Amino acid sequence: MIISIKNDDGEVQYDVNKIADEDKKRGATVTISKVGNLETVIEALQFASSTHRSNLENLLKETPEAVVEGVVEEPEVSDAEVVEDESETPSED
Repeated sequence: MIISIKNDDGEVQYDVNKIADEDKKRGATVTISKVGNLETVIEALQFASSTHRSNLENLLKETPEAVVEGVVEEPEVSDAEVVEDESETPSED
């Protein structure tokens, strides 16, 4: 199995079948499999995200009452403090 590794220095090809040490060969094969599975999951998540965004856009296009006129950009917050919402806590009467 020939694997191409691309990095800042360029591209290098390796033939995993030529690895003499069986443990290293097995480790390389397992890692290649894991990377392949992760790339498949990433692609599936990107497709799902794109589909959901498109569905949301279509839904929002059909709801003109939700359009906000004159959007004012809020200033960027660098530090935030978490404050509990007191309206949700039961009062002790």
